[in-house]
Amino acid sequence: MDRFQEMQVFVRIAERHSFTQAADDLQMPRATVTNLMKRLEERLGARLLERTTRTVRLTPDGDAHYRRCVRLIADMEEAEGSFRHAEPKGLLRVNLQGTLARHFIVPGLPVFLERYPQIELHVGEDDRFVDLVREGVDCVLRAGTLQDSSMIAKRVATLEQVTVASPTYLARMGTPENIDSLAAHRAVNYVSSASGRNVALEFEMADGVQSIELPGAISVTGVELYTQAALAGLGIVQVPRYRIESELADGRLQCVLPDLIVPPMPVSLLYPHARQLSARVRVFVDWLSDIFAKADV
Repeated sequence: MDRFQEMQVFVRIAERHSFTQAADDLQMPRATVTNLMKRLEERLGARLLERTTRTVRLTPDGDAHYRRCVRLIADMEEAEGSFRHAEPKGLLRVNLQGTLARHFIVPGLPVFLERYPQIELHVGEDDRFVDLVREGVDCVLRAGTLQDSSMIAKRVATLEQVTVASPTYLARMGTPENIDSLAAHRAVNYVSSASGRNVALEFEMADGVQSIELPGAISVTGVELYTQAALAGLGIVQVPRYRIESELADGRLQCVLPDLIVPPMPVSLLYPHARQLSARVRVFVDWLSDIFAKADV
């Protein structure tokens, strides 16, 4: 056990607000984590963590030491990797938007894991805001416009979008002939996890993007439900084309107002500042960027 390991343990406890979760992340016994922290505080002569029955928080001294440790760990990992050309290794926690993961990423994972056999991948599926530090996540992939964030955001793709509805809906409500005729229609409303509001339909017009909010009998928070509700004839939706290629091909969904362009949907990677980026995160970010660069989107 060395001082570098003490710093790693301390940083993980600070980020996870938990001795138990830090021990799980680092694959160490809980008692070892506790003893390392006790030894670190005794050696520094300062209390770094405030323990309660529910959580663990940094003291002012702990916060200052945490910032120094993050820099030192990043510098050490980078220095060792550059000299030894060390193979990236360890637990890599990523959080992916589900349909993007299934369509673009999962099929290529065998190649990634064969290339980096010492990386252990933990994949979560979500479409909500993720606090990378608090939840111990290294990298997040999201579709849509990002909210302000202290993380690095790297755009890896822009997805073509289309406006569609089912034949049963169009037979019942009629096919809109222009943007003004949408006023007589209904949408399946998608609720943004970031804002808690319905996402409006959008169209690129000569004077800019026009947003249209339509009433709807149903609002959903998941992309799979969004598509399924459209297939059930509950309203008009706007989705990335890749997600409904088969439904368009067999006629279960039809394009609405095909001459009007829908703004493309950005796809972005979110990860901590490069100075804090481990080798395993770096290679995953590069690999994921390459996957989308080669995709036909």
